[in-house]
Amino acid sequence: MEGAQASEETLGHALIPIINKLQDIFAQLLPEMKLDLPQVAVIGSQSSGKSSVLESLVGRDFLPRGCNVVTRRPLILQLVRVPAVGEADEGGSRSSLQEWGEFLHLPGKRFHDFERIRGEIQSETDRLAGTNKGVCEAPIRLRICSPHVLTMTLVDLPGITRVAVGDQPADIESRIRALNRAFIEPASCLILAVSPANADLATSDALRLAAEVDPAGERTLGVLTKLDIMDRGTDACAALA
Repeated sequence: MEGAQASEETLGHALIPIINKLQDIFAQLLPEMKLDLPQVAVIGSQSSGKSSVLESLVGRDFLPRGCNVVTRRPLILQLVRVPAVGEADEGGSRSSLQEWGEFLHLPGKRFHDFERIRGEIQSETDRLAGTNKGVCEAPIRLRICSPHVLTMTLVDLPGITRVAVGDQPADIESRIRALNRAFIEPASCLILAVSPANADLATSDALRLAAEVDPAGERTLGVLTKLDIMDRGTDACAALA
């Protein structure tokens, strides 16, 4: 029985890189064709803490930070677990040689410095979305290989905002909602709905949007962030119940 279970886990683990490769091929050769493959999409309002959730899954700081809408293009993040090589550096820190990132738009180039990964995400965002807060639907595809991650595909989506800034159109809220919905609507997508703990969950943009495409909540997982800045006298237990 244990052997059969291990075999199933190995099979599932082996399928994810194949799915990732299919996504890359379709993105390059048939960008107009949508291929609904299993993935985890992270949604939430602007400044809800989506970046922190993603970075905690990777164990590295690599996403751009700032005010207003920071994620201005969908980021399809393929995490690939690779065997550990060598020992940790002096002091127990990770060796950068066994962790790297690769962008689909830069074939053959590896980034071992995660600050450079952050810079490339920002640069590639500015290239198509502009430098004045514009939003673009074309995704950035990044693969991170590390012995410290679980093999999976995550999608970081622009945070839902209500007020247009910079070059954003007046209907920026409806556009971002439509973009988010297009990614989370397929039944093959697991939804991580991120909500800050210092806000009323009844008004959560993430949970409301998730309920539109998954009313039974069968593929939605709520994530509470910013527990450290909850209002005095409040308790997160009620929200977690």
